[in-house]
Amino acid sequence: MGALDDLTRPAGDDDTVCGVPARLVAAPASTAEASALLKEARGLRVVVRGAGTKIDWGTPPRTVDLIVDTHRLAGVREHAAGDLITVLGAGTLLDDLDLPGQQLALESPAPGATVGGTIATNVSGPRRVLYGTARDLLIGIEVVRADGTVARSGGKVVKNVAGYDLGKLFTGSYGTLGLITECAFRLHPLPAASAAVTAAAPSPAAAGRLVAAVLGAQVVASAIEVNAPPAGDVEVAVLIEGTPDGVRDRAAVLAKILDGAEGPPPAWWGAYPWQPGDVGLKLTAPLSKVPDLLAAARDTEVPLTVRGSAGSGVLYAGVPADAYMCSEQSGAEHVARAVARLREAATHAGGHAVVLTAPEQVRAAVDMWGPVGGLELMRRVKQQFDPEGRFAPGRFVGGI
Repeated sequence: MGALDDLTRPAGDDDTVCGVPARLVAAPASTAEASALLKEARGLRVVVRGAGTKIDWGTPPRTVDLIVDTHRLAGVREHAAGDLITVLGAGTLLDDLDLPGQQLALESPAPGATVGGTIATNVSGPRRVLYGTARDLLIGIEVVRADGTVARSGGKVVKNVAGYDLGKLFTGSYGTLGLITECAFRLHPLPAASAAVTAAAPSPAAAGRLVAAVLGAQVVASAIEVNAPPAGDVEVAVLIEGTPDGVRDRAAVLAKILDGAEGPPPAWWGAYPWQPGDVGLKLTAPLSKVPDLLAAARDTEVPLTVRGSAGSGVLYAGVPADAYMCSEQSGAEHVARAVARLREAATHAGGHAVVLTAPEQVRAAVDMWGPVGGLELMRRVKQQFDPEGRFAPGRFVGGI
């Protein structure tokens, strides 16, 4: 009996990827097991699954023979507190991390997300403004390629792959290049105190002015978030962290700048503006153009809630299912026009608009990814790492 027979089981009804059913599921407990599994799985089409919080993101794969589940590739492998570094198994839940006196400043808006899934989809939470993105915090990575070869690069590892920064390549690759098994991260000290100041603005333009005032005040915000429902006020919330005295003084300054109130972060803080079955989009733009995206979202045929980091220009938009389910065909067309409107505004601003998740009828009506630069280079990288196209075939931009 080999690793493929020992580790796999028949897929169940819940073992699907964007609605595409799998045939088999395997859960290796080590990099060695994962390597042996993939060596024996030659010819099978493979999708990697962490906690499944983003399993419906991206384009449906053409076929799924094998889901590699990473929940057994979990745990803190190393915590070098003096060096502010930790090494984590890819299946480790971000919510479960306990690093005394220190933190991995990488939140996921999806509760229960794993380290590997967060890196694979390049997700970063509100505090990216101060601490950086997933790509910035990742300093080393271990992966298993489609043929079972184990490769490592960066920080707390001993072997490099010449010519490639694996961490940057695999971040945001949606599992199309191989299986992430281990990640090394830069840590930060836990702040002694924190506070949030929240204010309401009557329009996207007014919210933009508040954000600009915060950025100009040099209060060293950890996060600057906005929440813009389809109509009404736009909320602006700012998080500051540090020493108790410093936080108290900066919170007082922020309260005056925003004409807002100090308190805990609002209920919407750090959460995607959609639920399962809704349409979810990611929007990006330079900071000065964030108000334009908020205004464009209100100038559509469907009710869009936009939420995210006004301090980094990464926003998320959600369309509730009841906005288009009353008439599936015409509703999907409304969503498609709204996506086109947002994509036009984002492109004009120098950013992008990507549909992350949507039900089947909406997927059929929209271009999920939109225009993406460097597509031919991406295809060449895919060819280098996965020449047979076995990993997540068709799930990424351009059918990669």
